[in-house]
Amino acid sequence: MKLFVTGAAGFIGSNYVRRVLDTTDDEVTVFDALTYAGNLATLADLDADPRYSFVKGDICDRDAVTEAMAGHDAVVHFAAESHVDRSIVSPDAFVRTNCDGTNVMCDVARRLGVERFVHISTDEVYGSIEEGSFTETDRLEPRSPYSASKAGSDLIALAYHETYGLPVLVTRSSNNFGPWQYPEKVIPLFVTNLLDGVKVPLYGDGLNIRDWCYVDDNCAGVDLVLRRGEVGQIYNIGAGNEITNRQLTERILGLLGAGEEMISYVADRLGHDRRYSIDTAKVRALGWAPERDLDSALEATVAWYRDNRAWWEPLKRG
Repeated sequence: MKLFVTGAAGFIGSNYVRRVLDTTDDEVTVFDALTYAGNLATLADLDADPRYSFVKGDICDRDAVTEAMAGHDAVVHFAAESHVDRSIVSPDAFVRTNCDGTNVMCDVARRLGVERFVHISTDEVYGSIEEGSFTETDRLEPRSPYSASKAGSDLIALAYHETYGLPVLVTRSSNNFGPWQYPEKVIPLFVTNLLDGVKVPLYGDGLNIRDWCYVDDNCAGVDLVLRRGEVGQIYNIGAGNEITNRQLTERILGLLGAGEEMISYVADRLGHDRRYSIDTAKVRALGWAPERDLDSALEATVAWYRDNRAWWEPLKRG
């Protein structure tokens, strides 16, 4: 199979491409605009693989997408603006990329006759939940420009399935972490700060709850949905590692030999969702389960950032 993977010079997409090249005979074309979070250094180790190729391009550019996507069997659409804090400051960019870009991707894919189209989304589209867990049929109640734009892109993709028969599948994952994550996100930010002896900024009271999924586990779920999922369906992917941000911070501090004096409490994020939780029975029924427990995955992640300063230090300086 020949895969067209958007946004794969970023965090989750690059890990997904590595997984595909390591576990299948598929060919992969990466299509990425190389915005601040996209970095060719993230893919440099793949240059020698003849099954990998890279095309620089914007998913909102219909002509560029059409030329690059032609001849591919399936699309895995990771490309998105993805940082909540940035969306609060610059919401226009999130609507353009996440909604307009997804519309272009879907329209080009249906005109080219793509056989499978996996749209990558987030658990944040559901909003906050006090008790229980969201299922794929629950109402969407996004509470930030980022999550609203992702909810919109989900509906665009699913509408293309209903209207035109585009073979769309949607995955909604919980918070990912692991190698190659841009150091604005909480885990790589905290790890790299502590490696440099800098305090970590913890929002509010630190009691917001997230489910943390190791990136390779999520990528395994995405790939399973691509190959075995039912067209037109949505699949939640989460590891069941629900902890507060304060607990997460304490674990990172412990792994780096730091104490509570390295926490700097800062004003809470606007519209900060209290708790995310998703039911993953549907993807587990396909045969997926996370392979990494939270503690070992955090330990491996800290070790990766400790060993790869040459990758993240230029990003933090920039």
